[in-house]
Amino acid sequence: MSAGLARNWWVVGLRGLVGAALIAAVLLLPRPTLAAFILMFTAYVAADGALAIVSGLRAMQRGDVWHTLIFEGAVNLILAGTVLVWPAMAAAAFVRLLSAWAIVTGALLLAAARRLARSYGRWLLAAAGFISGAWGALMAAVGPTSASAPETMGWWLIGYALPLAATLLVLTGLLQRRHEQSSAAAVSGSA
Repeated sequence: MSAGLARNWWVVGLRGLVGAALIAAVLLLPRPTLAAFILMFTAYVAADGALAIVSGLRAMQRGDVWHTLIFEGAVNLILAGTVLVWPAMAAAAFVRLLSAWAIVTGALLLAAARRLARSYGRWLLAAAGFISGAWGALMAAVGPTSASAPETMGWWLIGYALPLAATLLVLTGLLQRRHEQSSAAAVSGSA
């Protein structure tokens, strides 16, 4: 497992918690309108993108190359910016944009997973990429008219955020354990 990613396990955990916050907002807030769902998801994507960039940059400070995480974060921020600049976006356009975004970020997560050494962490990051890509493909197949009703959109967002957040939180645990093991080995090696 990459020492740089393991050292920054907490950023991966924050990405999982941001997904959990999206789920809580969808479930706990009073029946939001489609515009409210769009803004909630935009906030989620922006936060997740910023955290992906932080994770990639912190890994690069240690000499690891994590361009794919930085690129994934940039794609997320571009999507969030597009939605904010184009707030009157029709539901159909929003669903198409989400489909494309999920497929692209899924591919980038799969590419990032290739950078990890063979371990459980690698397969969890690949699973996160598969979840994102499959969700985007499924949303594209269902089409905007079926997915754009506010109630339906809420369930679609939960269907994306729940498995992705769970996968990232499990990955966080593995990365934290790896970081603690390597820190303990460094301390005992220097003694």
